Amino acid sequence: MFALVESGSITKMMKGNKGITIGDNQYPSAIFGTAWTESERNAIGIYTVEINETNRKDEEWYINTNISYAFGSGKVTGTYGTATAKAIADANAKDSDGNELDPVVVIEGLKTIKKRMIDNQCAGLLAPSDWMVVKATETGGTMDSGWKTWRASVRTKCNSMQTQIDNASDVDALAALFTYTTTDGVTSRPLGEFPVKA
Repeated sequence: MFALVESGSITKMMKGNKGITIGDNQYPSAIFGTAWTESERNAIGIYTVEINETNRKDEEWYINTNISYAFGSGKVTGTYGTATAKAIADANAKDSDGNELDPVVVIEGLKTIKKRMIDNQCAGLLAPSDWMVVKATETGGTMDSGWKTWRASVRTKCNSMQTQIDNASDVDALAALFTYTTTDGVTSRPLGEFPVKA
C-alpha cells in the first residue's frame, strides 16, 4: 500500500495497481513496482506504508481497530489502536437507548460459541458408533464393552472441556485453552484432546 503526501499530510491512499496524476504529471502504475526506488517515489510525494502490528490481536478473540495512518520522520506508518476483547459471556442485545430488545435477542459470547464447537466435535466422534447403541436398545442386546467405555470417555472429556471453558476468567484465559504448543515433538493444548478409539 502507498500514500500520497502533500504539504506534510497524507492526501490519498493507493494500492499501487493504477497510475496516478500528481499536479500536471501523470505517472504509470510501474512507479509502484521495481521501476522506481523508494527514494524516487518519495521525491514526488509517494511513500510505501509501513504497518505496525504491535497492537493487532487474533481476531478470533479480539476486535481490532481500523488502522490509523500518519506521516512523520520521512515515512508513512499505519498503526492499530488498542484491541477490544470479545465478550466471553452471553448478553442481551440492546437498542440505541440502552434498552433490552423485546423479544429478547441473545448475543452469544465466546464461551457459548466454543462450548458448542466442543459439543459438535464430541457428537461427530460418537455418531459413527451410534448405531451400536440403537441396535442394543432396539434388540435388547448388549454393546461391546470396549465401545461403551470409549463412548463414556468421550462424553467425560467433553464435559471436562466444557468445565474448563466455563472456568476461564477472561478472553486470554479462554484463548490459552485453545493454543497448541509443541513440547518434545508432542503437540497439545491445555484444553486437551478427545480420546482415540483403539
